[in-house]
Amino acid sequence: MTSIQLSVTIITYNEEKNIERCINSVKEIADEIVVVDSFSTDQTKAICERLRVKFLTHPFKGHIQQKNYALDQARYNYILALDADEVLSTELKESILATKKNWVFDAYRFNRLTSYCGQWIRHCGWYPDTKLRLWDKRKGHWGGENPHDSVKMQPGATDNHLEGDLLHYSFHSVWDHAVTANKFSEIASDEAIRKNRKTNILIHVIINPVFTFVKKYFFQAGFLDGYYGFVVCVLSAYSNFLKYSKIIDKRRRMAS
Repeated sequence: MTSIQLSVTIITYNEEKNIERCINSVKEIADEIVVVDSFSTDQTKAICERLRVKFLTHPFKGHIQQKNYALDQARYNYILALDADEVLSTELKESILATKKNWVFDAYRFNRLTSYCGQWIRHCGWYPDTKLRLWDKRKGHWGGENPHDSVKMQPGATDNHLEGDLLHYSFHSVWDHAVTANKFSEIASDEAIRKNRKTNILIHVIINPVFTFVKKYFFQAGFLDGYYGFVVCVLSAYSNFLKYSKIIDKRRRMAS
């Protein structure tokens, strides 16, 4: 089989700290780089234009919707989708280059390794954090539930695992994590209300966050990641607390 042509898609909003590193990591493997931006107010657009990628603006209606829009703008059927704070490791880049020359499966998965405040987190349930991000767009699209999107393949589609890590430069400070937890819990609570999900104060607001911490810190060995492992586990539990308490609060205000 001849080498396939690959479109890399990235969605952005105020990613001037990350986007150049992300684009540079895929230049060797990409036949096209598509950036869909939701009207950034920083230097994201200028950086993308300097790097000569295909830069488009589109209103943000949700992570799933924005990523599927980017998918539609891609010229080629074979897609590698990244977030702006993600970078291909050297090993993963080599794996993708080899796959381009011998595309066998409908989709490919690989592990994601997250940097938290400058430390790689290898426990807490954060690694290997396998992601399906390389696929034939004729066989799959973005789905799931905002803000936790994922690629959904058609029944019968085949996939394989590639060697190498996707490096995720997630949070530069604990404050960044706390802000994101608040933002994502807001989106998730709205989604839960829209789908009329049942929520119980004892189970979801009290027991769930405690169980989340115990699972991540003890059973998923978060303690091996030291201080930041502890912080990750606490804020993961706090994120669940926020989501469910917001659901109950919003429903009470809607009923009053």
